[in-house]
Amino acid sequence: MITGKLAEFVSSLSYRDIPPEIIEKAEICLLDFLGVSLRGSGERSGLTALRALGTGEGNSTVIGHGKGSDERAALLNGIFAHNLDLDDGHRGAQMHPGACVIPAALAAAEVLDVEFREFIAGVVAGYEVAIFMGLLANPGHRARGFHTTGTCGTFGAAAAAASVMGLDCEETVNALGLAGTQAAGLLESDHAGSMGKHLHAGRAAQSGLISAKLALEGFTGAESIIEGKEGFLNAMCQPPSELPETGVFHIGDVYLKRYPVCRHLHSALDCALEILAMTKFSASEIDEVLVETYDVAAEHDNYSPKTVEAIRQSLPVSLAILFEKGDLRVEDLKISSSIREMVSKIKIIADSEMQGMKNRRPARVTVRLSDGSVHTAFRELPAGEPENPYTWKDIIEKFALLNPSYGTDKLGILSEAWSENISEVISEVLD
Repeated sequence: MITGKLAEFVSSLSYRDIPPEIIEKAEICLLDFLGVSLRGSGERSGLTALRALGTGEGNSTVIGHGKGSDERAALLNGIFAHNLDLDDGHRGAQMHPGACVIPAALAAAEVLDVEFREFIAGVVAGYEVAIFMGLLANPGHRARGFHTTGTCGTFGAAAAAASVMGLDCEETVNALGLAGTQAAGLLESDHAGSMGKHLHAGRAAQSGLISAKLALEGFTGAESIIEGKEGFLNAMCQPPSELPETGVFHIGDVYLKRYPVCRHLHSALDCALEILAMTKFSASEIDEVLVETYDVAAEHDNYSPKTVEAIRQSLPVSLAILFEKGDLRVEDLKISSSIREMVSKIKIIADSEMQGMKNRRPARVTVRLSDGSVHTAFRELPAGEPENPYTWKDIIEKFALLNPSYGTDKLGILSEAWSENISEVISEVLD
C-alpha cells in the first residue's frame, strides 16, 4: 500500500538523515513562510477569519496575534500563509505545500516544545508527502477541479505533525488514512476570486494536525485510502501508470515567489519587467501588448475582476499594474481608470508551441509602443524556480519588503538554532 510506504518514510526520518542542502532549503522555506504569514495576518481574509473564529486557548503561536489553541493556530496560520498568493509552490505537484505543512508542524512542535531540528525534520517529511501526493494525483486531479493545495496538502500536514509528534509507522498510517478522508478543496473557490482558496490551506493544516492527534490516541484510518477502490485516486484523480519517487527530498524542487499573484502569471510578468528594464517607457506610450503562453496561464484571462482575490488570478490586470507601477507588490493590487485603459491593450493567446513546454511554464510578451518600436522578452521558467533559485538573502529582502517595520537582524537564528527548543526560536523571531 502507498500509505504504508509513506508512513515508513515519515516515521523513520530523522534530522541526521537529511542532507545539508535540504536542511538549508527547509530553513529558507520557513523564513519565506514567516515573512508572508506575518504580512498575511493583517490582510482582510486573515482578519475576517480571526474575528469569526478567535484564537482559542493555548500556547501555540498565531502569527501576528499572540497565542491560541494548536488547532486554531494551524488553521489561521495556513490562511495567513496563503492569502497573499506569495507562498512557495511546486510546479510538478501543482500545489503550495508550505502553507499547509508548516502550520501543522509548528502547532504540533510548540505543544511538545521539541527541538528546532525535530521541527525541521517534520517540515521536510511533510513537504515530501504533500509533493509526492501532488505528483501522483496530477494532472488528472486538477483537471477534475480539485485544488491540490487543499487536498494533497492535508496528507502533507498530517505527515509533518506525525513526524514531530513521534508517531510510529502504524500510527502514521492511521494519520494519513484520516487525512485522506478529509482531503478537500475545489478550484471554483480560486477562479471565482473568493477567500475560499485561503481556507483550503488553513483547513489542510488543521485537518492534518487533527489526524495525527487522533492517530496518537488509537483512532484508526484506512491504509487503503490512496489506491483503494473508493479511495483518493479512484474518486478524485486518474490513477497513474507509475508512482513518483519518494524519499528523494522533493522540498529541494520547491519554488519561491516574487509577485503576489497566481504562479501561472509569473513568466509573463518577468518578461514585462525585463522589457521595462531594457527600454525606458511609460504605460501611456504602449499601443499593444501580446502575451503568448500555455493554455492554463492563458485561461487566467479575467479582464474585469471584482475583488482583490480575482485580481490575483487575472493575467491582463496583473500585467497592466506592473506596466503602470514598474513592479507588482501587495499594495498595488487595485484597479484605476489608467489600469483599465492599459488592460484593454493586452491580448492573450494560448500558443501551441508553448503548450508542449507547459511544465516549464513559458511565456513571451511583445510590446508595441506608439513610436512604432517593438520589444519582446521570453521566459521558459519564472524566477525563483529550483533551476534559478532565490537565496536566503533574496528572501530576507522579501521579508523586509512585506514587513517594513520588522527588524530582520534576528532572523539569522533560523539557520543556527538546530539544538534550541522551538518555543524559544519562534518567540525570538516573532516577539
